[in-house]
Amino acid sequence: YGVFDELRYFHPGEKLFLFTDGHLSFGVTICEDLWRPDGPIGAQARAAAQLILNISASPYEIQKNFQREALLAAHTAREHVAIALCNLVGGQDELVFDGQSLIYDRDGKIVARAKAFTEDLLVADLSLSPPPQPLSEAERGAAGGVRSQVSVIKLPRPVGTYPAQKALPRIEPPLSEAEEVYRALVLATKDYVRKNGFERVIVGLSGGIDSALVACIAVDALGPQNVCGVFLPSRFTSPMSHEDVLALAQNLEIQLITLDIDALYAGALSALAPVLAKAQPDSTEENIQARLRAVLWMALSNKFKRLVLTAGNKSELALGYATLYGDMAGGFCVLKDVTKTRVYQLAHWRNAQSEVIPQRVLERPPSAELRPGQTDEADLPAPYRDLDRVLEAFIERGQSPDEIAQALQLPQSVVHAIIALIQKSEYKRRQAPVGPKITRRAFGRDWRQPIVNRFAP
Repeated sequence: YGVFDELRYFHPGEKLFLFTDGHLSFGVTICEDLWRPDGPIGAQARAAAQLILNISASPYEIQKNFQREALLAAHTAREHVAIALCNLVGGQDELVFDGQSLIYDRDGKIVARAKAFTEDLLVADLSLSPPPQPLSEAERGAAGGVRSQVSVIKLPRPVGTYPAQKALPRIEPPLSEAEEVYRALVLATKDYVRKNGFERVIVGLSGGIDSALVACIAVDALGPQNVCGVFLPSRFTSPMSHEDVLALAQNLEIQLITLDIDALYAGALSALAPVLAKAQPDSTEENIQARLRAVLWMALSNKFKRLVLTAGNKSELALGYATLYGDMAGGFCVLKDVTKTRVYQLAHWRNAQSEVIPQRVLERPPSAELRPGQTDEADLPAPYRDLDRVLEAFIERGQSPDEIAQALQLPQSVVHAIIALIQKSEYKRRQAPVGPKITRRAFGRDWRQPIVNRFAP
């Protein structure tokens, strides 16, 4: 319930209705009614509904379709009423709606499933027993109980036709987890860009896995003609990054702009020299490079009216391993709810469809290349394979540090160090762009932690 704000703006209805055209008796429910054990479905079914229609805007998260199907199977089997769930498709800010509308018969069996992440017309015929004769108002009052709580509305015309030849139902196969997540990110990106009036986007390419995956998602969402890669090398950028960025851009058939930032970097260091001359180099100099790149991205964005897609992932945002006003700059953070481990899973899945990401990008140690020999994992408390398991346990499942250390068999000192970084970095996350939610708990509307706190000494 982290993303729902309806109760802030709307009062829930208090009346239940049953609609009939003389042939069909059906109830209408809205999204949340399906998920409440004490919701109206049971009352409508016991008041003689043959079919329940559920108009739904159920936000996507990984494998949520299985939860919906289990819910419909339980309702239909318990109440002996058919249910047709019509779910929204599209992206809205952090939320993405996956469709996958469903029809279940009165015996708890699936009849039809619509496509995922695309608009679809789903048609199926159901065999329904004739509805019982509705009671008059006087009879309903005298009967009391459930039927007296549900008002029957007689429709002025039939709601549809009743052909002798039944339509063959269609059950779309479920997607694999990797394809499901990838298509969710593609739809979310496409709708965020288009619905906000943009046609084209900019992706800052570094030669790393994150920006490569974002470029693939952007191309699949918007077409290669609407994606511009921007490569901004410095004195620390390796030759292999140059080669891999060029190969990726050629494979994706996107425009590539290359601008060397070394002169800008030297100018910034020269301007700061009177103040920093006696200070030892540290992350300050590294962050200058990241922020110079952001300045150039945003200049191109302003000049050519292109939205900047940010390439940071959930692991980096969780630990604050990102530069505020640098690599965090942009209009939409495509991987905001995607851990580094899952980034690799998605990249491998995308390459299995057509090999566009250079193999070396998938194999080389991740690095921001902000100093000689720098690697991400050397700067972090643990390798990504352990780090991401801790993040998922703490952020998405709400487990305590001690529970996590015991369950994952990791040293408590490592777990506490990771969680301390999460808590310390809230001020950065609050200033990050929005990005699509794909897990049970994402940073943004789901995550309402105070910046000012006393969580840790």
